[in-house]
Amino acid sequence: MEYKDYYKILGVKKDASQDDIKRAYRKLSRKYHPDVSKEKDAEQQFKEVGEAYEVLKDPEKRAAYDQLGSGWRTGQDFRPPPDWQQGFSFGGGGFTQGDAGGFSDFFESLFGGGRGSSRGFRQGRTSFHMRGEDIHARISIDLQDSFHGATRTLTLSVPEVTDEGVMKSREKNLQVKIPKGITEGQQIRLQGQGGAPLGDGKPGDLYLEISFRPHPYYRVDGKDLYLNLPVAPWEAALGAKVKVPTPEGVVDLQIPAESTSGRKLRLKGRGLPGKSAGDLYVVLQIALPPASSKKAKDLYRKMERELAFNPRAALGV
Repeated sequence: MEYKDYYKILGVKKDASQDDIKRAYRKLSRKYHPDVSKEKDAEQQFKEVGEAYEVLKDPEKRAAYDQLGSGWRTGQDFRPPPDWQQGFSFGGGGFTQGDAGGFSDFFESLFGGGRGSSRGFRQGRTSFHMRGEDIHARISIDLQDSFHGATRTLTLSVPEVTDEGVMKSREKNLQVKIPKGITEGQQIRLQGQGGAPLGDGKPGDLYLEISFRPHPYYRVDGKDLYLNLPVAPWEAALGAKVKVPTPEGVVDLQIPAESTSGRKLRLKGRGLPGKSAGDLYVVLQIALPPASSKKAKDLYRKMERELAFNPRAALGV
């Protein structure tokens, strides 16, 4: 069936006030009333205007209609979303324009009810159930929050339907428990903390996707951590035991002799905690002493003379 843009039918914007909608309806219903209008398709236009007003004048129906989003446009085929819940109760007795006939299949697919030119629909309050929208947000935490767990207070902007049926946002403070061992990209689900429901429906859920704030030492990859560790040339060449910082304290690390820059040394189980803890990979970075004194320069010249070393030999030059 064809999707109907009720705002376009009434000639109003989507954020129009209820007064604007009422004024537009009155103007168009006078223009297209079959008893006075000379328009060729007056009766059909009159019905569409009445149907559009039936939805947009009611805050709950309007909010439900707005939640369809922008996925459909006028003229496109329409199918109600799979989770759309109908529970409307209408009686007989003529609708907004009395004898103008029933509403469209599009209206019925959303709000239910019978059809027929003699029966129509009765104006009145609807009673229905529609679950609130799930909300997805991204939060940044410190690496230590994953190592030890934490509780954080978050301030979020969440959508809310006003009494006039308009979607607005409001600030909401939440206490969020960060579980120990959580990794980047994982989600925390807060049940019932999402979008507000319509009618007697249930609130949606809030999903918080985790990201880590940049750390001055460590890079995170899944449950593993990477640390660039500066070492002196003689520590790499001769081997040495050095101190290495980890998120849970300083440990000793044995550097094998003849290590080169970029070599990775693994500290098992020193990554993010969990049933299967991650590892900490120490990446060696050879740091050269500055040639900022006469003694340092003399040592570099002595190495140049006495060591047959060509760092570009592997390149054939």
